[in-house]
Amino acid sequence: MILLNFLASVGRSFLGLLGAIGRVSIFAGQAIAHIFRPPFYIKEFLQAVLYIGYFSLPVVGLTAFFTGGALALQIYAGGSRFNAESVVPLIVAIGMVRELGPVLGGLMVAGRVAASIAAEIGTMKVTEQIDALVTLSTHPMKYLTVPRVVAATLTMPILVAIGDVIGVMGGFTVGVTRLDFNAATYLNNTIDFLESWDVISGLIKAAVFGFIVATLGCYHGMNSARGARGVGRATTNAVVSASVLILGSNYILTELFFSA
Repeated sequence: MILLNFLASVGRSFLGLLGAIGRVSIFAGQAIAHIFRPPFYIKEFLQAVLYIGYFSLPVVGLTAFFTGGALALQIYAGGSRFNAESVVPLIVAIGMVRELGPVLGGLMVAGRVAASIAAEIGTMKVTEQIDALVTLSTHPMKYLTVPRVVAATLTMPILVAIGDVIGVMGGFTVGVTRLDFNAATYLNNTIDFLESWDVISGLIKAAVFGFIVATLGCYHGMNSARGARGVGRATTNAVVSASVLILGSNYILTELFFSA
């Protein structure tokens, strides 16, 4: 009996997970379909670009800079055991543009933007503002979701590109000031060994992560329960689910881009 109860609980959890995946997938499909249908709310889109992109730049830049510096220190410490200190510029650049730049940028934006979107839309649902939009013949998906999804998808690659440059400069700063690298040699090694596909793959990842962050923020906000507790739960679920999906999709994209 205990075993049957355990298996039943596992089955319910698994079916619940599949149901959640299906609901999110349908929501994402509807959002994509509405992108190409008028009307287009340009003002909402521009406001989302400003909030998601410009206002996220300080936290993404600081995260990238300190990550690049710490990465240079760690690679130098490991490489010195094998007399391979010269690989520091290459590994810092590849690590930032391929993995750490997109992933850490996505996680920072998820913590900041997904939570904000879920809280804002959840509060609108609780206060019946979404019902008011429907009464005014304004589709909530078009007005609330599409501008945020498009803005996040387009601005995340720009954010990550800036973060990549700042992260590489963080490694350069530590390499020159703390590890006695020659500045010209460090920059030349970075430029010579970094390939265009390394950068492009990271920017593709960033676009996917931006889509995930905005979609899940809107989804959990739209499906928020009533009351302050429901909005708080929706905010938490948005950040957690977006972060997990970013890490999972990062592995899948890395496997597609760089598998032998």
